[in-house]
Amino acid sequence: MSSHSAPFSARFEQLDEFDAIIDVRSPSEFAEDHIPGAINCPVLDDEERIRVGTLYKQVSPFEARKVGAALVSRNIANHIKAHFLSKPKGWKPLIYCWRGGQRSGSMTVVLGQIGWAARRLEGGYKSFRNHVLAELDALPPALTFKILCGPTGSAKTALLDALAAAGEQVLDLEGLANHRGSVLGGEPNSSQPGQKAFETQLWSVLRGFDPARPVWAESESRRVGRLHSPGVLFECLRSGECVRIQAPLVARIDHLLERYSDLIADPAAFNAKLERLAPQHGHKRVAGWQAMVEAGTWRQLAEELVTAHYDPAYLRGGEGLYRRLAEGQELVLSGLDPASLAAAAQELASSSAG
Repeated sequence: MSSHSAPFSARFEQLDEFDAIIDVRSPSEFAEDHIPGAINCPVLDDEERIRVGTLYKQVSPFEARKVGAALVSRNIANHIKAHFLSKPKGWKPLIYCWRGGQRSGSMTVVLGQIGWAARRLEGGYKSFRNHVLAELDALPPALTFKILCGPTGSAKTALLDALAAAGEQVLDLEGLANHRGSVLGGEPNSSQPGQKAFETQLWSVLRGFDPARPVWAESESRRVGRLHSPGVLFECLRSGECVRIQAPLVARIDHLLERYSDLIADPAAFNAKLERLAPQHGHKRVAGWQAMVEAGTWRQLAEELVTAHYDPAYLRGGEGLYRRLAEGQELVLSGLDPASLAAAAQELASSSAG
């Protein structure tokens, strides 16, 4: 802790020293992004925050503070009863709000008066966010990235999972972004995080990697759904060593039919997503694909989508993004079943260790 710190404050470098991280901002602020592992105990909910803010601007700061104090006191009391009564005397929570001001200060004082070693995060979430952005620039250049390349259906994501199971370090951008990285790609029954939350998750993963060991990722464009990879990270990925996956078309079709089983189970959603391809392929061709959905001719549809849409798109843009693709190691797979991918992961892990 720096010498000029307040006696009940802490810095984000000390995050790991605390038993709990308590975010006292409103639920909507917490939902947008928060420190990993934090719990939300708002001292003002969204409606209350608007009410106090309006009083502050339209009446006076004094009136706003009176109403705010009553609301904050009630909410802190409720959080103590709901969450903290079972905590032992040695419990050490870290508390933060937007800028380390009155909201976190209030909770810190009350918990401190009870006897817990509560500390307020200096600068609040804002200082944490600035730290994340600085680290997203500093961490990637220290890492060695190995990139799985190959057209859609090459089981890149499944091979990443197999590498993780084999003990390798893996950066799963699609998993963190909750998106499968293609026009058909949102994960079933879920939505993507916001950009800030995505960047915080990236930071959390990157800071855990050992720079002495390679980090595996798959070839992506900078955008993953509506999110985008931070600039320094993406440039480091583009310069990574490449592994080019070669697999027969029939194996790729099998893999896609398995991977997109949720779309097959919901033909209406599938056809709605196919509609997005009309500007590129024309309404007549897309209508033909939608007819295949209605008829349930899934293998024929998958083959046409691969040969007419995905492979040409990969040849146009996907290959050029990664600077070392041409010199990359070739990985020839006869099948993309779990056993084949597990064996391939072991082979890649052994060769990277050597």
